[in-house]
Amino acid sequence: MDVLNDLLGGFASALTLQNLLFALIGCIIGTLVGVLPGVGPVAGTAILIPLTLGMDPTSAIIMLGAIFYGSQYGGTITSVLLNTPGEAASAVTVIDGYQMTKKGRAGVALGIAAIGSFVGGTVATAGLVVAAKPLGSLGLKVGPPEFFGLMILGISLLVALAGKSMVKALLSGVIGLLIALVGIDPTIGAPRFTFGSPNLLDGVSFVAVIVGIFGLSEILVSATAQGSTKSLTGGLRGMLPNRQDLRRAAPAIGRGTVIGFSTGLVPGLTGTVTSLLSYGAESKFSRFRKQLGTGAIEGVAGPETANNAHANSALIPLFTLGIPASPTIAVLMGAFLQQGLTPGPSLFTQHSEVAWAIIASLFIGNLICLILNVPLIGVWTSILKIPHGILLAIIMIFLVVGSYTINYNVFDVFVMILFGIVGLVFRRLDIPLAPLVLTLVLGPLMERSLRESLEISQGDFSIFTRPFALTFIVIGAFVLLTPLLKIRKPAALNVDPEA
Repeated sequence: MDVLNDLLGGFASALTLQNLLFALIGCIIGTLVGVLPGVGPVAGTAILIPLTLGMDPTSAIIMLGAIFYGSQYGGTITSVLLNTPGEAASAVTVIDGYQMTKKGRAGVALGIAAIGSFVGGTVATAGLVVAAKPLGSLGLKVGPPEFFGLMILGISLLVALAGKSMVKALLSGVIGLLIALVGIDPTIGAPRFTFGSPNLLDGVSFVAVIVGIFGLSEILVSATAQGSTKSLTGGLRGMLPNRQDLRRAAPAIGRGTVIGFSTGLVPGLTGTVTSLLSYGAESKFSRFRKQLGTGAIEGVAGPETANNAHANSALIPLFTLGIPASPTIAVLMGAFLQQGLTPGPSLFTQHSEVAWAIIASLFIGNLICLILNVPLIGVWTSILKIPHGILLAIIMIFLVVGSYTINYNVFDVFVMILFGIVGLVFRRLDIPLAPLVLTLVLGPLMERSLRESLEISQGDFSIFTRPFALTFIVIGAFVLLTPLLKIRKPAALNVDPEA
């Protein structure tokens, strides 16, 4: 009952005209941040923190929070329309979202993404209200060994979603892991695989890689062929998901909500990993899993729902334990500290009214994003009416500017160009792009958790037999071995008749 009273008090504060205005501004800016390739929620939130220093703490955090979850949907727009992830967590959406655009269903893809985002975000926020303290304490039990097991599961799911060739998927994934090794060794602090270049000391820019391998490679392909994107007709009603679309997407939205909420509680897991896990779940459990990769609505609904559920549930460790669960949450934590607020248990005792106003604003902000984005589907899809050559030039400008503004370094532009060429080669050889990009994220996380686990156990690998860690590793091994069994079985049947 006390929680309900606190939440109602939070709504009273969040529904003031001033805070509603800042929530709206944050949602609009967040959507634009997500649309621009190379910017992303981390950079967008960090850049705008200085502008909020003179604001009321509640209004400042409400606006920055709206930028955070608004960008989750914004990144979907360019993923679906232009095959260019606006931010890392939308990389998986490219797989089916862009195929839906090619079929003239861009509006449906964006509509179901908005609906899924609203459902996932709202449910996750309700979870923050109901179960913040018990679930936050559970997160303390997830140590490095469990985290390593979860990474093994994520890597195995890459193979599960690869589709045609496991060998090609593994090749792509290994290349991503090798790229992830570039930079400063996290244990001994020595440079590795930098070839004497100071630009590589911080590793290869992930954003430059995804902008190049998805965006630039698509431009290179489009420059040599006529675009096959269909025109959109029929007005707004014709572009929204119909009943059949909603029935197909509903199970994916449900699974995405559970996956996103659960992974958001684990500090260190990013929205990219969550989207990957959701897509892997669809490849295993969806009735239409064979259509994934060809424009299946489940391939958009699941990852987008999981991504937004993750974004909101990732606030639970921050609010209850003071632990940032992702890079963007870390930036938000910095904003809290700048405003004189310390995230953690003391937040609810010393600044209870601020904490609950921010939580209430999450419900309001998710509704604003839904209201804001669904009517604007026609605006976003009108991008397709721009002449092909002009559109490619505009995208190229965004790619170059977005890559440069990561670190304000021309080197990142060359990285983007290099991986654009790599992406083009991969497309020609029919090698999947997603494993490379996503292992680039998983690699550092897996290495860090492996080393921390072995430091705790003083080199004893039996630490990975802890229940949760062992469970994740066994499930990952099962997922990895399942395709091998399917390959070997036909081969055995072909040999027996000849014998």
